[in-house]
Amino acid sequence: MSYQSFDDLIASMDQNICDNMRRAIETGKWADGRVLSREQKELCLQAVIAWETQNLPEEQRSGYMEQACKSGEEKTEDQPVTLRGPDTLQ
Repeated sequence: MSYQSFDDLIASMDQNICDNMRRAIETGKWADGRVLSREQKELCLQAVIAWETQNLPEEQRSGYMEQACKSGEEKTEDQPVTLRGPDTLQ
């Protein structure tokens, strides 16, 4: 199937197509075992993000992180980080 634009591609997608693209991105292969090219991975990733933005609530989208997406209404506590050198990781 040929699409006139990226928007046409997104409009023709459904949840199943989005899930198949997401799985292909994760595994690096299509369901039939063919390897995705770099260009295919990039296009699939853009399509998944665009489709999810139009069709899913924010908390159901790929990469959603609850803390990072909260508005500034609640005060977040500082979480200290301790850095250790490679010689202390034994």
